[in-house]
Amino acid sequence: MREALTILGFGPCHHMFEVMANEDQKRLWRALAQGAAPDWNQLFAGYASCIDWPSAHYWRDLIEFYPDARVILTYRSPESWWKSFENTILAGISQSTDQESLGLALISRQVFGGRPHDRANAIAVYEANVRAVIATVPPGRLLVHNLGDGWEPLCLHLGVPVPDQSYPNRNNTKDFQSALAQN
Repeated sequence: MREALTILGFGPCHHMFEVMANEDQKRLWRALAQGAAPDWNQLFAGYASCIDWPSAHYWRDLIEFYPDARVILTYRSPESWWKSFENTILAGISQSTDQESLGLALISRQVFGGRPHDRANAIAVYEANVRAVIATVPPGRLLVHNLGDGWEPLCLHLGVPVPDQSYPNRNNTKDFQSALAQN
């Protein structure tokens, strides 16, 4: 989705990769996770869109702060989500010794209540979040984009033409693990 949004002209797109690669981003997001007041303009300076962690955790705040922004809920089955989470983010959390890291401070403790390895708990949190987004974001503002849906529904939702290229497939498990190993 990050690559797709960039191709469609909604880039650069903020993602956890930017946080991992930039000490200022890391400092700002860690402060927010520790309870600092959000300065969304500073956190997203230079970005035209955002997806994934850590911004996804703050979706309620972001839909209020950016009332005209279109919202995309990328959806996959809970089992597919767990497999991806287990092989990427959970693997990163398991390797982390930095107690202030976003993986531990935000994802593990705040989102999953200190139980990210508990498959049933993690899936329940995922499913509750999906229900909350669908119940909260007005239907005309929300696209539930299923894994594999491709360009058409995304472009229709964003009001842009379908590009003359294949839908990108990035940020897969291999790409994520490679980026994690570099940090």
